Amino acid sequence: MRYASITGRLADLGSGKWAVHIEARRKAAAGVPVIELTIGEPDVRPDSALLDECARAMYAGRTRYSNGRGEPSVVNALVEKYRGRRSDVTARNVLCFPGTQTALFTVMLGLLDRDDEVLLGDPYYATYEGVIAASGARMAPVPLHPEKRFHLQAEDLACAVTSRSRVLLLNTPHNPTGAVLTVDEIAAIGEVCRAHDLWIVCDEVYEELIFGKAFASPFDDPALAERTIVVSSISKSHAAPGFRSGWAIGPVEFCDRLLPVSETMLFGVQPFIADMTAMALSKPFDTAAVMRANYERRAKLVTEGLNRSAALKAMMPEGGMFIVVDVSATGLAGQEFAERLLDEKNVAVMPGASFGRQAVNFIRVSLTVDDEQLAIATERMVELAVQLIEHNDVLLRAKR
Repeated sequence: MRYASITGRLADLGSGKWAVHIEARRKAAAGVPVIELTIGEPDVRPDSALLDECARAMYAGRTRYSNGRGEPSVVNALVEKYRGRRSDVTARNVLCFPGTQTALFTVMLGLLDRDDEVLLGDPYYATYEGVIAASGARMAPVPLHPEKRFHLQAEDLACAVTSRSRVLLLNTPHNPTGAVLTVDEIAAIGEVCRAHDLWIVCDEVYEELIFGKAFASPFDDPALAERTIVVSSISKSHAAPGFRSGWAIGPVEFCDRLLPVSETMLFGVQPFIADMTAMALSKPFDTAAVMRANYERRAKLVTEGLNRSAALKAMMPEGGMFIVVDVSATGLAGQEFAERLLDEKNVAVMPGASFGRQAVNFIRVSLTVDDEQLAIATERMVELAVQLIEHNDVLLRAKR
């Protein structure tokens, strides 16, 4: 039987990147006490008031069809949120989606044709490759350097631009590295995008999880307004990933043109979840502040614990809920180290190869377990690294 070309383009871009995570879940289901440090699931509950609002809305009959743009309550809440950053935002700048992933997928369909190029920093979030390939476009990775703390450099971006470049997919705070771009860095990146007429799609899902720095976005620069689209959700900010509630904020013409694409796919989100999202955006909740304090404290714990050994090199993130660790001194790439760590120490982390070529010698560690479990996992990572280096030394001496 024949299939559409999209099935071939995405054949290796789905769950295969999460093979270590899937195996960890299998081991855990079999009764093995695995410490899971793979995916970005917050370890706190959504605020009870949000759960109550969601239930209230369901019982009140808010289970009917919605409209393509989004329920008025959540659209209005998003207008207020983003008008605080740029005064010209109206309801026509808003589109609602079931999560950031769906927003990204739809935005890419609306901006790209086959063989167009999307520039993005490498390392990059694991699903970006798939949402780009689904449109028929090509990914054009721009190296992010550890010595630059994985901050995208405008000069590197400029060197990567070709005649087929159409979109810069930006992510700040960055997953997996935790890099947070500054106003000056974004201004320099924006100049490159203006010079080459590039769209900027900015994934800002970790906006509220920054450690002691100011958040900066191309959306806030009026000079970039006509070309910038923000995607985000309540998944991280309100510890509600399973509710799948996200959005895209962009120019009026972009939203008008993308609306039929969105309607063809979805024709609206769940009204009862929209009511909960409107409450999340309109009232003060301390969920993000609690997570921010937890993740910063845990990141310091992991960084200090791992860097006590010369076998591993961890970099303190500037935001988010992950930390990346260079394991190259062990003689293994991140994939093999992650597999050995799960097999021998019952600790599950993500191999860096899931996030691009620049991360092949890294692992990504999620900070979403309690401090005690994270300390145990850190000790086990060091144990494995030391064992590997000692083994390599033995082999080296034997060859001599």
